Amino acid sequence: MNASEFEAALRRLALDTAGTNDNIGSIACERCENCRECTFCTGSRGLTRCHYCMDCVDCTDSAHCQRCRGCLACQHCVDSERCVGSAYLVRSVACSGCNYCFACVGLSRRDFCILNEAFDRETYFEVTSRLARELRIAAP
Repeated sequence: MNASEFEAALRRLALDTAGTNDNIGSIACERCENCRECTFCTGSRGLTRCHYCMDCVDCTDSAHCQRCRGCLACQHCVDSERCVGSAYLVRSVACSGCNYCFACVGLSRRDFCILNEAFDRETYFEVTSRLARELRIAAP
């Protein structure tokens, strides 16, 4: 195969898959498009190996997330984007290996943070439960 044959084959492959909205290998996904090997997701698009996610887009290997975009290997995250290997994030962006972060950006391996500032566990839950109620966010 030479370069021009490769390019032609790639274009054909892209065109063949672009027109489908099938949820290949997925089980019990509702109102989802282009999801692969997912289970029990709803209203999502472009997920791969995700489970119980709602209204998410382009996430992979994630579970129990809501309204997340581009997350990888995340669990129980809400309204977060481009996070990796994290859990219980709310309104966070580009966090990696984090747990229990609320409205944080760009953190790595941090726990119990609000607006990138660390808190003890008890204070974190007191502040975030109040904020979630006032902001009308369903925190995980």
